[in-house]
Amino acid sequence: MSGRQEVDLAALERALRAEVDGEVRFDAGSRGAYATDGSNYRQVPLGVVVPRTVAAGAAAVGVCSRFAAPVLSRGGGTSLGGQCTNEAVVVDWTKYCDRLLSVDPTARTCVVEPGIVLDELNRRLAPHGLMFGPKPSTHSHCALGGMIGNNSCGASAQAYGKTADNVRRLEVLTYEGTRFWAGPTSEDEYARIAAEEGPRARLYQGLRDIAGRHLAEIRRGYPKIPRRVSGYNLDALLPENGFDVARALVGSEGTLVTLLHAELHLVEVPAAEALLVLGFDGIDKAADAVPELLEHIRPTQLEAVDGRMAQLMREEHAYLDSLESLPEGDGWLLVQFTGDTKQEADAQAYELLRAIGRDEDDPSVALSDDPAREQEMLKAREAGLGVTARPPDGSETWEGWEDSAVAPEQLGDYLRDLERLFDRYGYQQASLYGHFGQGCVHTRIPFELREGKGVEAFRAFLFDAADLVASYGGSLSGEHGDGQARGELLPRMFGQSLVDAMGEVKALFDPGNRMNPGKVVHPRRVDENLRLGAGWRPAPKQTHFAYSDDGHDFTRAVLRCVGVGNCRTHQGGVMCPSYRATGEEEHSTRGRARLLFEMLGGHDDSPVTGGWRSTEVRDALDLCLACKGCKSDCPVGVDMATYKAEFLAHHYQGRVRPAAHYTMGWLPLWAGLARTAPGLANAALHAPGLGRIGKVLAGVDPRRTAPLFAAASFQETWHRRGGAQPDPHDPRTVLLWPDTFTNHFHPHVADAAVRVLEDAGFHVAVPEGPVCCGLTWISTGQLATARRVLKRTTRALRPWLEAGTPVIGLEPSCAAVFRADAPDLLAGDQDIVRLAAQTRTFAEHLVQHAPDGWQPPRISRAATVQTHCHQHAVLGTDPDRELMRRAGLDAKVLDEGCCGLAGNFGFEQGHYDLSQAIAEQGVLPAVRDTAPSAFVLADGFSCRTQIEQASTGRTALHLAEALALALDGPPPSDHPEKTIPRPQPHHAAAGLLTAGVAGAMSGLAAAAAVARRRHRARRR
Repeated sequence: MSGRQEVDLAALERALRAEVDGEVRFDAGSRGAYATDGSNYRQVPLGVVVPRTVAAGAAAVGVCSRFAAPVLSRGGGTSLGGQCTNEAVVVDWTKYCDRLLSVDPTARTCVVEPGIVLDELNRRLAPHGLMFGPKPSTHSHCALGGMIGNNSCGASAQAYGKTADNVRRLEVLTYEGTRFWAGPTSEDEYARIAAEEGPRARLYQGLRDIAGRHLAEIRRGYPKIPRRVSGYNLDALLPENGFDVARALVGSEGTLVTLLHAELHLVEVPAAEALLVLGFDGIDKAADAVPELLEHIRPTQLEAVDGRMAQLMREEHAYLDSLESLPEGDGWLLVQFTGDTKQEADAQAYELLRAIGRDEDDPSVALSDDPAREQEMLKAREAGLGVTARPPDGSETWEGWEDSAVAPEQLGDYLRDLERLFDRYGYQQASLYGHFGQGCVHTRIPFELREGKGVEAFRAFLFDAADLVASYGGSLSGEHGDGQARGELLPRMFGQSLVDAMGEVKALFDPGNRMNPGKVVHPRRVDENLRLGAGWRPAPKQTHFAYSDDGHDFTRAVLRCVGVGNCRTHQGGVMCPSYRATGEEEHSTRGRARLLFEMLGGHDDSPVTGGWRSTEVRDALDLCLACKGCKSDCPVGVDMATYKAEFLAHHYQGRVRPAAHYTMGWLPLWAGLARTAPGLANAALHAPGLGRIGKVLAGVDPRRTAPLFAAASFQETWHRRGGAQPDPHDPRTVLLWPDTFTNHFHPHVADAAVRVLEDAGFHVAVPEGPVCCGLTWISTGQLATARRVLKRTTRALRPWLEAGTPVIGLEPSCAAVFRADAPDLLAGDQDIVRLAAQTRTFAEHLVQHAPDGWQPPRISRAATVQTHCHQHAVLGTDPDRELMRRAGLDAKVLDEGCCGLAGNFGFEQGHYDLSQAIAEQGVLPAVRDTAPSAFVLADGFSCRTQIEQASTGRTALHLAEALALALDGPPPSDHPEKTIPRPQPHHAAAGLLTAGVAGAMSGLAAAAAVARRRHRARRR
């Protein structure tokens, strides 16, 4: 039944805009971004409402009710069962409705709005020494409303139970407008409610009637296991459970009510933790050991990882430190203990070892009470979905049977039977891991969801798997809920009578079936509404990049996004700066990937049309900073910067581009031309009036200050010195890469690097003539030009490449091009292969290849260090940290995300405010808090520029500059970076500029305008 066919969408949109304090979006881009969640399913919503207040959200539901429009309340949108995709009006609570309203430390309770993210809630509770107990692996971005809708659990449920066990009361709203607080209901309370004789009384009386008629079936039919998440919680309505209406509504997945507020039970933050890892011969043997362990202990967490998952991590070079900490075995149990002291936590671990006949020296045992190490180990376990979703062998795995649960004492036998079922269907290489202390098993299975026979097998397997888990008295879902993935299977678990009772509850609360219809009860088939499916027919795409890790297929690259939602985090790492600043799904990596998926054209109902010419995709990608943070921080390695460059190349093919593409995109060319008169160029760019006009014509935000050209480029001064280039074959020779930013704007960085490299005993060579990595053309999607630039560069470097000479990059973004972008843009080009292999960062070369006995000069200072995003994502920072350690730098390496400038992004018109908002989220406050005597270090030109232009009062240095300063002895204690010479504007020359010079300078900036006029003339 199509909600779109039955609803007057134009009138609905008008009413929502008129009556709701929020953002109302019925545009194609928004609908495409919300068309799916983290599941196999896809349904295009009618529209999206982002309420600014809880009251506004309630008003939106009221308007939808008036128009009989289906409603879907959505939190983080990471659901794996299809709960968060529907042909309905999606209400997204996460942008504005995220307040912690009150905390009662004595009672250990708090009241929250539905959009608050779990980690953010716990950060706000930390001063009280309290936290919310359940902690799903998506804790950095899952919303409490979603956790309540799904009855989420996570690893910590071993100690604290499911979300339902930690909810005290809920304020809810029915589709027909009844708003009330629900919780445990005593007989007196029930009598008072019944006496009201209103809608609430009808609901309570109806619930009691349903529970009473099915009393025996509920007591008998609900599995008595720790992880039963499937179905409505009718057992919460039993008299012995206090007729708890709140807990009955938890896990109903938005099919019964809209959640407005929640009162939660809280727990104390553990004072100390210890982690014990036990190795076994296989994952089934690890499962067999769980009952014995639980006889002796009550751990906070009891998690499992199998050998397949560990192998995938090795192949993907992920969590290698955690893998090194694993003891011998091919399956492991991670057992966490907490206590009031470190000794108390450790004592529990030793007690368990004694009870099972092992000791700390056993090669199958590893014990840690280092919190940082523990967290890394547990993060590795949490990363299971991402690690197993896209194995390096190119296969794909999918959810569908990813969280079944049985009693812990039956877990080993269940796993063996499940693996036999895998074998029967030919589903090999499925990893098994999960919350084994509660019998919950996670796995992703290589279903074939692109063709009819594969979809038939998918459906048949799910029914067989449902029968299997039911035979063990288990649950279809032990964590992720039912949605569409398991709704059709519920009779296999509960029997038809109990499922009919759930249907009665649905009819009681939502008689018109408008609340997230087709989920849990009266469900759509498990093989309907698939994101892929036998009817999915995407148009083939010819691309510039090879996408060699994705079978040379852009479609497979886009499908890397499985919706896990790590791009919606608010702290730590780099991904995704635009989402962190806007809170917009469309501006998350996931949202952009969804729109690219819709652009592929595989579904007839896709709201995104036009293919590469799509304005919806263009607008979503416009605020992508191309920081590449997703390449490393996304658990499946989505590389949105590359996808953006690819899209821009096709979108503007044969068309006039934005002005910034002709100016900043061609920066290396203009920088070379400016060498004839750098003083005049600076004067023109900074002259009052003229500079502003030039910026407008160039597509640059007038509030930005153009970087100053140096009086002489690094290459000019280097080759002016004369002397022969060192022998490329000499093992002490290195080729210092003169990137555009260092060469033309900050040559002092290269000068400093030369001094340090020579101090370490290396012979420095510098290329002659103009060379470039093509970065600015790549970032603006001018990929054909970038290929030509790279080929010209490799021809110039060929003697050095053939000799195997190391190429030392000082600008992280340029080094990252050689390591990552160039090999994919010029796949198979052997010169590019050599260049990628020979490119090293400054720190890499000094740490890994300096002569024995060389030590960097001692600095002995504190430093605030901002890591360039491309270095974080592509190059890595371990060598930099080691070099700073050896130099005596007390380095505080920021984990505050992107600086916000990101090459040309922060200069372009329309991006300035977002650029500054991103910077102010962490980087700039940290710089301002840096002591005057400490260094501010940033190897990236963009990072240094942002810091210097943002009124921080600081000048950021490259690490090479700090080391070179130390060669001369200690710099002044106050603002040591002031000893570095920097270019200054030639203001006096501004008044001497002739109209011809001014016209020439602004002519470069006006290239786009000229091109537009010519284009219009051709069309006429």
